[in-house]
Amino acid sequence: MATPATERTVSLRETGPAERGSRPDEVVIALSPAFAGEFTKTIVDLPHAEVLRQLLAGIEEQGVTARVVRVRDTADLAAISHLGAKLSGSGIAVGVLSRGTAMIHQKDLPRLSNLELFPQSPLLDAEVFRKIGSNAARYAKGESPEPVPTRNDQMARPRWQAKAALLHLKEFDCIEADRGPVEVKPVFELSHA
Repeated sequence: MATPATERTVSLRETGPAERGSRPDEVVIALSPAFAGEFTKTIVDLPHAEVLRQLLAGIEEQGVTARVVRVRDTADLAAISHLGAKLSGSGIAVGVLSRGTAMIHQKDLPRLSNLELFPQSPLLDAEVFRKIGSNAARYAKGESPEPVPTRNDQMARPRWQAKAALLHLKEFDCIEADRGPVEVKPVFELSHA
């Protein structure tokens, strides 16, 4: 008899308003309104639990502390990432949309600038998310790492554009304009699929 497949899930437990960190060795992971809530997987069905696990692992492997924040009042990746960087003790954050698009940001940069941008979410896998976490931690330590190598597929945009637009609209529906960012504690569990 076959054993039921298990899948790792994550829930985000709010612990209070997100405040500016004081630790110089901290990277904030700033999540969009629907991440691990309304949605549980990226555009290519990579579980949010795995995305978050890999980001955390990449940060921790560099000896840096991670803190997770949910941004409720926008679904704009640059705004989410920049706010995360302003909340981070090191001034470095990784912003992630529920569909998987990601960005490494620094508090001193203009909102529409960034350290690294990962716009082709259909091409981001667990290994890339781990490297994103690692690079964010290296920036927090004052290093200048080589950018995370990513694949490029000219057909990804036309192939995924309609689904990405629908996911963005659904994420936009989760915005709570009157709520500030909240600190969250990720709780990972195994569930039977």
